[in-house]
Amino acid sequence: MTTSSSSSRLPVLFIGHGSPMNAIEDNTWTRSFKSLAGLLPKPKAVLAISAHWFLPGTFVTGNERPPTIHDFGGFPRALYEMQYPAAGSIELARRVVELLGPSRASIQNDWGLDHGTWTVLHHLLPAADVPVVQLSIDARLAPSEHLALGRALAGLRDEGVLVMGSGNVTHNLRHAFRSMQAGELTPPKWATSFDEDVARALEQHDGAFLARVIETEAGRMSHPSIDHFLPLLYAAGAANDRDPVRFPISGFDLGSLSMRSAIFG
Repeated sequence: MTTSSSSSRLPVLFIGHGSPMNAIEDNTWTRSFKSLAGLLPKPKAVLAISAHWFLPGTFVTGNERPPTIHDFGGFPRALYEMQYPAAGSIELARRVVELLGPSRASIQNDWGLDHGTWTVLHHLLPAADVPVVQLSIDARLAPSEHLALGRALAGLRDEGVLVMGSGNVTHNLRHAFRSMQAGELTPPKWATSFDEDVARALEQHDGAFLARVIETEAGRMSHPSIDHFLPLLYAAGAANDRDPVRFPISGFDLGSLSMRSAIFG
């Protein structure tokens, strides 16, 4: 990737993507996603770290035309018919492997853009005219190791690449579905306290806290599986201590699903 001046350094984004239906519905969250697009400069490329490519290994998509993956079930036909036809970038994929080290990362062509990526980019970059590469999340690594991988990617910001983590600050789907069915949508204390603690740590660039907060009682309630928390660590790692932190989107969907998004820089 061509290096640009530090004055053109791109911000880092973490976005709470929520339900796949946010790709096609007109609601509070989708309107917020569209507004978020106006807060970000147009990048040369996007490196997306989605909660939904969670497996043993660190891989980068190398497809020239990454397929739109509909990795969900039970939704309306219109959602499965959606496509996000962005190009890939083998140049960016190779650069990511270079930064992370070939002993830790490799290029794969058997994935594409899953819904953690395309349902968001559909609103942020609706023309699909910016190349997109996805980075997988290695399920075997500790939170501190994911944070370190994010730090290794920080240089991409000076090369016109938007580093975008996509997950949710709280993600207990069993609780969310129960809340929806019962019509009880008041956020529980464990969700609000975890969300607030994480926001404070992001503002203070407290990576050590972020790496261990998942082990608290509120952390375990917020994330029965850690996959939706880890993209936040990549974003926090790619940021630096001088970056201002903004939360252009906050609040809860389905009672306990935090939709908080963060811009670093």
